[in-house]
Amino acid sequence: MTAATANFAPHNVAAHLTALARSQPDTPALLCLQGFDAAGKVTYAPYCYRHLEERSNALAHGLGLLGITRGTRTALCLRPGIWFFAVTFALFKLGAVPVLIDPGIGLKNFGRCLSQAQPAAFIGTPLAHLLRRTLGWARQTVRINVTTERFGGHALRAIQARGEQESAKALPITTPDDPAAILFTSGSTGPAKGVLYTHANFTAQVAALRDLYHIQPGEIDLATFPLFGLFGPALGMTTVIPVMDFTRPGQVEPRNILEPIRQLQITNLFGSPALLQRVGQWGAQQGIKLPTLRRVISAGAPVPAKVIERFSTMLAPDAQIFTPYGATEALPVCSIGSHEILTATRHLTDQGQGVCVGRPVGGATVRVITITDDPIPTWTDDLLLPQGQIGEIVVQGPAVTTAYYDRPEATHLAKIPDPRGGFYHRMGDVGYFDATGRLWFCGRKSHRVRLPGGDLFTIPVEAIFNTHPKVYRTALVGVSIHHAHGSQSMGQCAPTGTPRPAPPNSLPSVESNRAAGSMPESGSIRPVLCVELQPEAARADRATLRAELAALAARYPHTQMIKDFLFHPGFPVDIRHNAKIGREKLALWAAEKLT
Repeated sequence: MTAATANFAPHNVAAHLTALARSQPDTPALLCLQGFDAAGKVTYAPYCYRHLEERSNALAHGLGLLGITRGTRTALCLRPGIWFFAVTFALFKLGAVPVLIDPGIGLKNFGRCLSQAQPAAFIGTPLAHLLRRTLGWARQTVRINVTTERFGGHALRAIQARGEQESAKALPITTPDDPAAILFTSGSTGPAKGVLYTHANFTAQVAALRDLYHIQPGEIDLATFPLFGLFGPALGMTTVIPVMDFTRPGQVEPRNILEPIRQLQITNLFGSPALLQRVGQWGAQQGIKLPTLRRVISAGAPVPAKVIERFSTMLAPDAQIFTPYGATEALPVCSIGSHEILTATRHLTDQGQGVCVGRPVGGATVRVITITDDPIPTWTDDLLLPQGQIGEIVVQGPAVTTAYYDRPEATHLAKIPDPRGGFYHRMGDVGYFDATGRLWFCGRKSHRVRLPGGDLFTIPVEAIFNTHPKVYRTALVGVSIHHAHGSQSMGQCAPTGTPRPAPPNSLPSVESNRAAGSMPESGSIRPVLCVELQPEAARADRATLRAELAALAARYPHTQMIKDFLFHPGFPVDIRHNAKIGREKLALWAAEKLT
């Protein structure tokens, strides 16, 4: 392959790849599925940093000839592999704006996201193009179609070949504030929104992850979440693409994760809580050890301590499972390791004090403010709550994104302009700081159950019941009681001004609910606990379980008012990580059950 010139600004996030192609050109950047050997073991095709750099350069020049240039929004629908990585870095180098949507979000929602992003170009597999044509995805805006094969538009191989002849030409120059990508949220707590990333945001993320977890060039990463896997080549790691359905990490075949870790001496693993639950359970039962893993990073939802504990049995004593706190709009915000979780914070979590997500990372300013569902026009220190009191979590820093694409109302609601410069992003979560400066997560703001005596927050409530050995997980929902109509439905209809409880020293969640042990009256919100049992407990006597859960509820002031326990066969979860519980759907289900 002929080397093409990478003439773009050094602050472009793709500059990391160029620098590594010079410093470690022959180190594999990617190991992609090639096939299976005679024994049935997976074989991998290596692509070194020089190859990825040259291929992405050639693609950048070739795509530029098609009219994809600086600022061109380009929908990317490729399977994880060499084309996915090469095309993404090519678009970065062009200053184009890749639009990245989780394919598991569903065809209808996928189409809605494309309509919102209004891409001018579409790069995808033949199947993606077939769906684009059949379903009319972004029909009004897409004018350039590119495919991995001949079907659907211009073929990538031909584009790459043409680009290799254009190596003398310069690529566009980008600035730190130029749009770098649009990443869509999972849509697990509302309509999916396109988060607008700049090159400065990505560069800050790369630096934060490298410094936070001491990631070194030459490490080997198993990428079970493709978007996070893009950080691998920027951090100097070899990224291994495992055999799995990336839209269903909770259903992964454990051997397909554990075998490459041992075979390829993987040092870094990013996995959703659902993946860690499935792989850790099987691996621990088999007595498997993973001595080469230096760290496991898990995000997307709180990771239960029992999942961390089980997976840790496979790791070396000095290896840790880290659970960074953040969101598509801001990551990382805080981080904590398994050593601290298992020795210090898990017991407080089990007592209903929330999930500790650690201390703010370098460069991030994290605050807890008064809860409100309304926009906040400007920052003032009067918003701040004292240490120990639950409020809304906000963050400021270089890795925090500035806006949602073409969603000014959502941006206005999510950002608080700071008169001193910059802005705070509202995480949509509630929590508090303890006396040592650690942040404790207490759930989504929109999931709080609003009662006359104060708000109930999901995580502190659910943790009490999650300690039951037959319980896999629980979900607190609010059901609105309408006796006049003889039915119940989901609702959060307490007035915005409902006083929130000030947390006591022992339980930081619901002081004012100490007197709320009786059932809410007609017309108010009724707290209901949905329960998913461990598989082996599926046939357990429900009456006995209800009595045991009710006894647990009676022990804590903030759970005494919960009288309804509904057993669900399997909670709905988000597509991206298979870990965030679909509480809105559960609330509707609970309302029907209580009718």
